[in-house]
Amino acid sequence: MKETLPGTRRLVKTWLLLMALTVLSMWSAQMNSDSGWLPLPIWSIALVLISASFKVQQILMVYLNLRVSSAGWKSGFICLLTTTVLLVFFAYLSP
Repeated sequence: MKETLPGTRRLVKTWLLLMALTVLSMWSAQMNSDSGWLPLPIWSIALVLISASFKVQQILMVYLNLRVSSAGWKSGFICLLTTTVLLVFFAYLSP
């Protein structure tokens, strides 16, 4: 197995993307909150969860270098990520 580490350029690009997605999540969470604590609308929670899951996927693939691992490891982590995101989404919908 040939191991290739991500270069500095890839790491910086990924970091900038993660920061942009964090700002997007923060913006969407505060969009409808004019005063105090209000429940998020469904589109906002979906945007936050999609952004967070993409961020986790990028961290797994780039920073943990999972992109050079076997398909089993990739599939396992992506399956766990999907299960976790769906669990949080349905937990938000349950009340």
